[in-house]
Amino acid sequence: MRSLLFVPGDSEKKLAKSLGSGADILILDLEDSIAPGRKDAARRITRGFLDAQAERRRQLFVRVNPLASGLVLADLAAIVGGRPDGIVLPKAEGGESVKTLAHYLSALEAREGVAAGSIRILPIASETAAAVFAFESYAGSSARLCGLMWGCEDLAAAVGATENRRPDGSYPPPFELARSLCLFAAAAAGVEAIDTVFPDFRDGDGLEREARAAERIGFTGKAAIHPGQVEAINRIFTPDAAAIAHAKRVVAAFAAAPEAGVVGLEGKMLDRPHLVAAERVLRRAGAS
Repeated sequence: MRSLLFVPGDSEKKLAKSLGSGADILILDLEDSIAPGRKDAARRITRGFLDAQAERRRQLFVRVNPLASGLVLADLAAIVGGRPDGIVLPKAEGGESVKTLAHYLSALEAREGVAAGSIRILPIASETAAAVFAFESYAGSSARLCGLMWGCEDLAAAVGATENRRPDGSYPPPFELARSLCLFAAAAAGVEAIDTVFPDFRDGDGLEREARAAERIGFTGKAAIHPGQVEAINRIFTPDAAAIAHAKRVVAAFAAAPEAGVVGLEGKMLDRPHLVAAERVLRRAGAS
């Protein structure tokens, strides 16, 4: 999951265009980008798009409305039969949110003849103040859990912040904390860590800086709000030839000395954490 592109679920034109974006995952949106009076239309159009992409080459997730909205069951009832690859859950507040959604999905998969457990869950895990205190509960919450994404815009609104980025693009401490907790919680749960959207789709340099910073600290992908952001995200979150070659040398060095805790390579001493990091690079390269 390098690039995850949000697409309004009520726009047939934008949905069709998104297929050529190159994004690893398309997130068909039923939440923030849909006006209240367009929710039913969005469900109908999204379901039609899912049905039309039955032999799909792109992974299709659907962002439903929050559990507390009173709309999520109508969302799920409309789209589970279209066999989405995953559900993005906004304003999630820990493992209990995931368990509740998993129960809904199990019932609807059975009703619609969809393979049990086939629809995964990707929570947006930092959009409310309460959510920030619940990160540790995601580990072990459900076999459907495939990643954790953090969100900045809703969190800023929840706490009454007038800014969530400094002029240089960096995050003030409250939002940097939420980002870090998402990264650690994803690692603890053994799932992908997804960085939040970069809202200014005209600022390519800003996107590059933010995506590279996220990749360096351990995030494996980033959400996008515009097709023009996808190429940079895919490039940044794909290990380059030099990184792959180095990772292969690290793995080979440890394979040649299976009983050693430390090996020498290119004038440096490497221990087991370096092997873990190298194996992670090769997994990411294979997935890309």
